[in-house]
Amino acid sequence: MPAKKVCIIGSGNWGSSIAKIIGHNVKASNRFNPMVSMWVYEEMIGDRKLTEIINSEHENVKYLPGHKLPKNVVAVPNVTDAVKGASILVFVIPHQFITKLCDEMKPHVTEGAIGISLIKGVDEGPDGLKLISDIIREKLQIDVSVLMGANIANEVADEKFCETTIGAKNKAQGQLLKELLQTPNFRITVVPESDTVELCGALKNIVAVGAGFCDGLGFGDNTKAAVIRLGLMEMVAFAKMFCKGNVSSDTFLESCGVADLITTCYGGRNRRIAEAFVKTSKSIADLEAEMLNGQKLQGPQTSAEVYKILQKQGMVEKFPLFVAVYQICYEGKQVKEFITCLQNHPQHM
Repeated sequence: MPAKKVCIIGSGNWGSSIAKIIGHNVKASNRFNPMVSMWVYEEMIGDRKLTEIINSEHENVKYLPGHKLPKNVVAVPNVTDAVKGASILVFVIPHQFITKLCDEMKPHVTEGAIGISLIKGVDEGPDGLKLISDIIREKLQIDVSVLMGANIANEVADEKFCETTIGAKNKAQGQLLKELLQTPNFRITVVPESDTVELCGALKNIVAVGAGFCDGLGFGDNTKAAVIRLGLMEMVAFAKMFCKGNVSSDTFLESCGVADLITTCYGGRNRRIAEAFVKTSKSIADLEAEMLNGQKLQGPQTSAEVYKILQKQGMVEKFPLFVAVYQICYEGKQVKEFITCLQNHPQHM
């Protein structure tokens, strides 16, 4: 069998960290082509193109400074050029851009290619919730697995030990992707409940915004623990509603579930920006521009998608934490009222 060529679609903080892993792993296995293409949204850094800097200095100086990328990872500014001949597509971009990119890529995707989505977010479809993997599946007509876990990008790039979860409906595909991505310090469990794994990755960002509100308001660790627990209960309830009951609690005990929730509520950017939102009274958009170096926050946007779905289903009152995050971010609800959603949570009734 010919060696499989890998293309990474996206090159932000997380995309570049994953490129570091993939670049090293493909060289060590004859199952993969040793050259990896990485689609980079072209921008100017001073008077130089970002792709030119990555390809000459092997460092993404904007999104992952201080980390050398393997020399076999090649930055490509045009997505249609990047995907040519690739049989494994790794998606790691903000979820708002996936539809447009898939439309551009479609005529150039290799027959029989497979995908893996590292994108943490959901979209609103005509019938309610739409998973990002479903958008990719429908647009490109390929099989798609997902990877979600307690993986803060800089710590992965620093090769600090962590775990992650691949959700793969096709077992053989899951094992192939595990071979592509696992390292001694990036350990992977493959589970079949792909939809639940993906939902965990999206929903935990909403909970992390709530955790950030708590930090900004000066509440302690007990309160944050309650936010994490109540948030987890809402994640489970939402997954059961969406996945029509095919949800095992075991999946929430994987890295994609409780572990990712904890790390995001203590360390992630959603928590950090939400804390600053309370302390500075600046808008989420202003704080993104100021603190995230051009990257986008997923939590508030996901809360908006989830809120629309809950409204359609008439389920708003059953998810007070998700709803409070949405109302504070978008409807001007006072952040100090966040505690009320915890005090009156249906879990306590």
